[in-house]
Amino acid sequence: MHDERRRIEERVQRAHDQRIKPAIYAATVPFEVEAWQAPGEPVSFEEAAAARYTPFAMDTPWGPPWGTTWFRMRGRVPAEWAGRRVEAVIDLGFVGDWPGNQAEALVHLADGRPLKAVNPLNQYVPIANPANGGEQIDYLVEAASNPDILKDNFSKITPMGDKLTAGSAPLYTFQRADLAVLDEEVFHLDLDLQVLRELMVHLAEHEPRRHEILHALDRAMDALDLDDVSGSAAAVREVLAPVLARPAHASAHTVSGVGHAHIDSAWLWPIRETKRKTSRTFSNVTALADEYDDFIFACSQAQQYEWVRDNYPHVWARIQESVKKGQWAPVGGMWVEADGNLPGGEAIARQLIHGKRFFIEHFGVETKGVWLPDSFGYTAAYPQLAKLAGNDWFLTQKISWNQTNKFPHHTFWWEGIDGTRIFTHFPPVDTYNARFSGEEMDRAVRNYNEKGGGTRSLAPFGWGDGGGGPTREIMERARRLADLEGSPKVVVEHPDDFFAKAREEYPDAPVWVGELYLELHRATYTSQARTKQGNRRSEHRLREAELWATTAALHAPGYSYPYEKLDRLWKTVLLHQFHDILPGSSIAWVHREAEAEYARVAEELEALTAEAVAALGAGGPRVFNTSPFDRAEVVSTSEGALAYVEVPANGSAPLADAAPTRSVKAEGRVLDNGLVRVEVAEDGTLSSVYDLRAQREVLGDKGNLLRLHTDLPNYWDAWDIDKHYNNRYTDLLEPTSVELVSEDPLLGAIRVTRSFGKGSTITQTITLRADSPRIDFETDIDWHEAEKILKAAFPVDVRAAHSSAEIQFGHIQRPTHTNTSWEAARFEVSGHRWVHVGEPGYGVAVLNDSTYGHDVSRTVREDGGTTTTVRLSLVRAPRIPDPEADQGRHRFTYSLLPGASIQDTVAEGYSLNLPLRVADASGAPEPVVSVDGEGVTVEAVKLADDGSGDVVVRLYESGGGRAQGVLRTGFPLAGAQVTDLLERPLEDETAELADGGVAVSLRPFQVLTLRLRRG
Repeated sequence: MHDERRRIEERVQRAHDQRIKPAIYAATVPFEVEAWQAPGEPVSFEEAAAARYTPFAMDTPWGPPWGTTWFRMRGRVPAEWAGRRVEAVIDLGFVGDWPGNQAEALVHLADGRPLKAVNPLNQYVPIANPANGGEQIDYLVEAASNPDILKDNFSKITPMGDKLTAGSAPLYTFQRADLAVLDEEVFHLDLDLQVLRELMVHLAEHEPRRHEILHALDRAMDALDLDDVSGSAAAVREVLAPVLARPAHASAHTVSGVGHAHIDSAWLWPIRETKRKTSRTFSNVTALADEYDDFIFACSQAQQYEWVRDNYPHVWARIQESVKKGQWAPVGGMWVEADGNLPGGEAIARQLIHGKRFFIEHFGVETKGVWLPDSFGYTAAYPQLAKLAGNDWFLTQKISWNQTNKFPHHTFWWEGIDGTRIFTHFPPVDTYNARFSGEEMDRAVRNYNEKGGGTRSLAPFGWGDGGGGPTREIMERARRLADLEGSPKVVVEHPDDFFAKAREEYPDAPVWVGELYLELHRATYTSQARTKQGNRRSEHRLREAELWATTAALHAPGYSYPYEKLDRLWKTVLLHQFHDILPGSSIAWVHREAEAEYARVAEELEALTAEAVAALGAGGPRVFNTSPFDRAEVVSTSEGALAYVEVPANGSAPLADAAPTRSVKAEGRVLDNGLVRVEVAEDGTLSSVYDLRAQREVLGDKGNLLRLHTDLPNYWDAWDIDKHYNNRYTDLLEPTSVELVSEDPLLGAIRVTRSFGKGSTITQTITLRADSPRIDFETDIDWHEAEKILKAAFPVDVRAAHSSAEIQFGHIQRPTHTNTSWEAARFEVSGHRWVHVGEPGYGVAVLNDSTYGHDVSRTVREDGGTTTTVRLSLVRAPRIPDPEADQGRHRFTYSLLPGASIQDTVAEGYSLNLPLRVADASGAPEPVVSVDGEGVTVEAVKLADDGSGDVVVRLYESGGGRAQGVLRTGFPLAGAQVTDLLERPLEDETAELADGGVAVSLRPFQVLTLRLRRG
């Protein structure tokens, strides 16, 4: 047989594109269209309906950046269309090949009910099937002219990321607004051809099946009447029916499809636009559910549901009905799809608590899995926290983006830092926007790493980020691929069902231990520093407000615990932990609003804390310690004076002048408090940090060396740091001034000022306090660089085999060497309040109050010693998608802690991030809780969410070893229960009362939630 593949393939392609596709709509008539441009921000339907509209013609430009244009569309179904399937088809002038992130619209009926959205790949609105001739159609269409930030593939700086800079020129040209008859036979022929052709080209050339399909397509084209596609479509489909009916092989891989629409809660658009995107997509989904009984849609992010509930009650009602019918599957159980590395431990717990409770309360559904397809790596604390929230599985896809190493598993058990394991899956289709193309199905099978052990994988399908979600075309593809030779079998089902089957067939799946590190997007630990600082400080202020509100509720008659306010503020912080807000990868508008929200949160939490402390009664200045560790340190009074105080963990003490054991001597460029001696060089770096207790030099080279690197990643500016950044840099060694600014016996300080780059300045106050080995670097930067990153380096004289970085409820160890490509790929890593490096008998920590990114390296000196260098990433200057990212003022503190054990480091990390509070209060209420036993650390103290008055305490083991102790209460204790994160009793866990408290025994890094009943 002659090889005619090229001829046939090209024949099919042209006939499909130029004849069949245009024939899907058999007849059209245009709508009569009028328009009204809403001034400013979006308006309600009622306001739009009452506005004055003017005639609008097709091919007319419309839509300023971030604007809203309302279109009134009127038409009448022609009498001759009676009995046909009639739809509206609307093309707003869609651009590029991005299915979302551009123009989109929500179509309303005249009474205000949302009907369906219009998106680039989902342009139809159902009218009737069968239609009544003469029926009047009257729509009001809310169209958003959001700019296509991606149109240059992140290669050009754009002012479109903020309405303040985007201008007012129209972005789109309206193309089409028609009533149309859908020719269902041609519609299905279109899908038959697409599915078979795509399957064919991805089969190997030696496969008989490929050639069978090829010649069937050739015969089908012979049956096609090019002058009457509609009339011949049925005959063409008959030719194709036998090849579509051939069943899949018995051993074919199974792809479990579930509808999905990944909608970033903010990214290349502001939060206000996400509220509209959700309504549009969810309208589409509920409309599709009406059309396809076998359709199932998985949707996460309780916050987005709440927006729809509050703003679009008709859409909300349709969602509730779809959930009841089993076609809508709430998943994920989190408030938003948060960043996987940066939120604190308690914040991740609250993400799970608030998300799961929302779904239980509003749908009677308890979600069983964590759904995080798009976050930029995942903390090793997740398995334990997910299980403690009642989850059985974890899903992500993002690790497939790895720059260097291919992750070895798709279905596996993920083991966290405490030993908890959770069943985990990475869809081998390598996308969370699948459409069941031939290429995707081929990739899913080819990629799947568990062949021979497992036989199935998951494929979330649908267009996200304003693309409108799943479509009928994708559902039709799924139906054709349900049992088709040469393809994996496709079944649309609930993610819970997929995970149950996958776990049943592969219970002994391989185990991955530790973090799921994404070898990409490493700059998200640093970009938009003010957003990250707002998150860190909000988390600690929430802890503080809850602790002192609980104290006041227990000891202050008449005080009312602020449940509603704390709940609302927590949800605001949780929203901004979304994986494109907290990582710093959103447009300028998003981060401008985030900074404003964090300022508002800070103001409210300060007021709540002050109210709680004031409720304890006036009577003189007291010091309040929110840290879970006793503290003896220097504090500034309200008058600006310095005092040395001793305060118990989670408690308070009078502001009394205690005497420190070792005061500070400050002279020239030397600070000495008897514990450490700090010498500052003429260039402003640390020339020596001598540990007087251990009688050893801490540094192996210049300390606090500030290095300015060129930082131009290969693709995504705000997201990435690529390894070559380290090849070009400038050390900042020419200070403007180095001066002694405090000689107080309680606090010595040297100030170093530098100017550099394009008008940037940095002022650092190096501080040493009485009785503390901790050296603080209070930093004030006025930053005006572009495409740069600033790092602060501490080369310490220890031979450390690994570094330890704090993560949620514990810490993770990473090798300091680069023996393998996996280790070399971790050239920038994340951590929370501290990084520790050490050798047996001696350790050094670098602490921070708002920094997450860092790197650790090692060199061997000529004297044979090893220098291990910890560098903090302080601030970046990416230009895409926000051209002004990180520009301006930054104020933060980081610290060096010589001679530190892990427990010392944990305590000082809390101390730096939770400054002592001085306030006027009377009495000496006992701390709500205190702990006997090293390593047992209190993370949260609050009243139970159910309003019962029970006290809830969250503890964890913080050192990495076993810990035992007794939790004592500052109130009469009637009983205790071990609970899950949602404060529900765990039947297989008991809390034993002992020695006037609760006996606590923890494995390494175990998290324990106790519910304490008051006597």
